[in-house]
Amino acid sequence: MANETSSPIGINVESVSKWMVDHIKGATAPFDFDLVAGGRSNLTYRVTDANGMTMALRRPPVSHVLPTAHDMVREHTILSALAPSGVPVPQTMGLCVDEAVNERPFYLMEFVEGHILRDMATAETAFSVEQRSAIGPNLAATLAQLHRVDVDEVGLGDLARRDGYIERQLKRWRGQYEKMKVEGVDHGGLVEDVGDALAAQIPAQQRTSVVHGDYRLDNTVLGDDGQVRAILDWEICTLGDPLADVGLLMVYWAEPADSSVALLGQAPTMAPGFSTRAEVLDSYANASGLDLSKVAYYQAFGYWKLACILQGVFARYAAGAGAGDTGSVDAYPKHVALLAETAATTLATVGQ
Repeated sequence: MANETSSPIGINVESVSKWMVDHIKGATAPFDFDLVAGGRSNLTYRVTDANGMTMALRRPPVSHVLPTAHDMVREHTILSALAPSGVPVPQTMGLCVDEAVNERPFYLMEFVEGHILRDMATAETAFSVEQRSAIGPNLAATLAQLHRVDVDEVGLGDLARRDGYIERQLKRWRGQYEKMKVEGVDHGGLVEDVGDALAAQIPAQQRTSVVHGDYRLDNTVLGDDGQVRAILDWEICTLGDPLADVGLLMVYWAEPADSSVALLGQAPTMAPGFSTRAEVLDSYANASGLDLSKVAYYQAFGYWKLACILQGVFARYAAGAGAGDTGSVDAYPKHVALLAETAATTLATVGQ
C-alpha cells in the first residue's frame, strides 16, 4: 500500500490508510506518509493520496509523552473552532480517537503550501528585500486578529481558565526548571530571582483571548506575497493574556544589531528588509487596540520562559535522552544564563 520511504515511524500504514479511506472525503489509497516535523513535539506528516491530494497528519510523539500533553482532540477542536472566524488556520478533515488504529489519536488537516522561514538563507531566497518589509506588519495584524476572536462565540469558552494566565505560567515553568537541574551546572539562583521579580509585578490582563503560546515567524506558513496563509503548532494553545503572545514574538524577532538571538543560530528576521521590533509592535497596537506600554514585561517573561524550556532540553540530554549526541546542547547552560540575564535587563525597562 505504500513504499518503504512512505512508512515512517509512528504510522501504521495499513490501518491508518483504511481509516482514511473510510473517513476522509475523497481520499484514495495508496497513501505516501512523509514525516516533515518531528522531535519531542507533536509529529506532522505530509500525506499524499493516489490522486495527488495532499493532507497533513498530526499525532503525538512516539515517546516522552506526558499524560496531559500532546492532546490531539484539543488541537483538532481549536482549529475547527477558529476556521470559521477567518483566522488563517488549516482546515480540519478528520479526527481518529480509536487507539487501535495507530496506538494514539491523530487527525488530518489540509496541507497548506507556502514558505516557512527558519533561517536567514530561506528568507533571502523566498522574498526580496522589499517583500520582507511587509511580513512583520502582517504577522502582527494576524496575531491581533486571533486575539480579537470572541472565545464564547466560537465555542472555546471552556477551553481553559480565563484569568491568572501569567501567574499559572510562572508557577508551571518554575516548577519545570526546578525539576530539571543538572549536577555541575549552577546559575546561582538567577532564574529563580527573575521568576520572583516577574511574579511581583504582573500587569493587569486587558482581555481574555485565545493565546497561541508559541507564535513566531517559523510557526506560520507565508504565501508568495508574504502574507500569513496558516498558523501552525497549536499544541500549547489556551485562553489567557494576549500580550504573552506579543512578548514572545518580540523575543524571537531578532534584529541585525542584536548581540545574540533567543535561540542559537541565525534568526530569519536578521536578513535585510525586515521590520524592526518597534514597527511590528506598532502594527499590533493599531490592529488590536490594546495598551502596549508594559510590553517589556511580557518580553521579559518570554526570555525567562525560554530559559526554563532550554534548561529542560539540556537536562534530558544530560540524562541520556540524546543517545550520546550532546554536542548540539553543550552551549545551552551558558545560553540559559544569558536568557535569564536578558529577562532581568528587559524587566528593568518596564514603564520607561
